[in-house]
Amino acid sequence: MLFPKKTKYRKWHRNRGSLKGVAVRGSRVAFGSFGMKILERAELTSRQIEAGRRAIQRYLKRGGKLWIRVFPHKPITQKAAEVPMGSGKGSVDHYVAAIKPGTVVYELEGVSAEQAKEAFGLAGHKFPVKTKFVTKDHE
Repeated sequence: MLFPKKTKYRKWHRNRGSLKGVAVRGSRVAFGSFGMKILERAELTSRQIEAGRRAIQRYLKRGGKLWIRVFPHKPITQKAAEVPMGSGKGSVDHYVAAIKPGTVVYELEGVSAEQAKEAFGLAGHKFPVKTKFVTKDHE
């Protein structure tokens, strides 16, 4: 699973306002021929990103080259079950990637368009948001 090796600060503020607007960076297919684009705002967990990657790899059976274009930098904290209010912020539970609409999450190269579309369809089922298949030509 993806998580940062080292962070400047162990715990972050939630900063929910950072997801306003649409993606400008990372909104085009840059490395491969096909991409999977996210159409809604989301915080994708490292588990969801890994589950999508596994679904793609299993379908393609080690064919093609896959790029993951997002990384979960943001720590999310959680207090233990049945802990009373107070006594500070909880410990880091998992990491998320803050995703704006229009961000390309995965890219593929070296497979046919039909294979890529099916693989991204399987990966899209692992995400809590709508996704779209895009090509390098038509974004």
